[in-house]
Amino acid sequence: MKAVRIHEYGDRSVLQVEEAVLPEIGADDVLIRVVATSVNPVDWKIREGHLKEMIPYELPLTLGWDVSGVIEAVGENATQFAVGEAVFSRPDIKRNGTYAEYVAVRASEIALKPRTISHVEAASLPLAGIAAWDAIIKVGKVTAGQRVLIHAASGGVGSLAVQLAKVRGAHVIATTSAANVNLVTSLGADEVIDYRSTAFQEVVRDIDLVFDTLGGEVQQHSWSVLKPGGLLVSIYSPPSAELAAQHGVRSAFIFIEPDAAVLAELAALVDNGHLRPVVGAEFALKDLAAAHEYSESGRAIGKIAIYVGQP
Repeated sequence: MKAVRIHEYGDRSVLQVEEAVLPEIGADDVLIRVVATSVNPVDWKIREGHLKEMIPYELPLTLGWDVSGVIEAVGENATQFAVGEAVFSRPDIKRNGTYAEYVAVRASEIALKPRTISHVEAASLPLAGIAAWDAIIKVGKVTAGQRVLIHAASGGVGSLAVQLAKVRGAHVIATTSAANVNLVTSLGADEVIDYRSTAFQEVVRDIDLVFDTLGGEVQQHSWSVLKPGGLLVSIYSPPSAELAAQHGVRSAFIFIEPDAAVLAELAALVDNGHLRPVVGAEFALKDLAAAHEYSESGRAIGKIAIYVGQP
């Protein structure tokens, strides 16, 4: 099978399009024929070696941990799925990933693909969708009438978080660039702030939940907009517990894990018309280096999808 693998850590030049052995499946696995995958920042952070102390990978390594595709084979314990079913997943990041024509994934990490969208759109959902769900619903516990501030709302995670917060009945304030104001408004944001012309901390107050996807100065300025007892949730870097205490608020950091139950919830929301993925760019598998370059630029709108094969 064709796969994009790395034999060493480094810049985009280490991405090699090559022939690889078809993955073997264990008793609890299914073999998925990959129709589409997508690029997440964690992919190129792993490629650069930033997680090698946390996760001691055996090289060569196939990157990519989003997938939508069709089941080709099932392990003896994976009886909940059948050959030919269309599924999607955010697989275990400790195993070889989805930049390949086939991938072995635990059945417990898989859900049936949403019926009403393409494989390319479905492949954009798992990692970003679980991150947004965890921030808004699982950790944030957003309820109707709360005020939620979502940073980078035109990005892959932010665009889904806006929609999930609206599903929960929140008043959503979002930051993005002027070029993406209409997009973010169409996703349901009640107020949209162009971060290049307006400092959000000067115009926003009494926020119940801040969802930080950027870290750095954005995270630091977010403390002041929270109401007493409010919550700052980050997927970028762990917020300071000391600063949270100083401001009389709470903080949380999210590092997501595979979650088939959440994927099923996301699929239902998509098929019911309450959630739509935003795919801002598509690349072929052979052009993954260019897809990484676009992701690293920080200019991507929504998700960067990778087309791998026929449905």
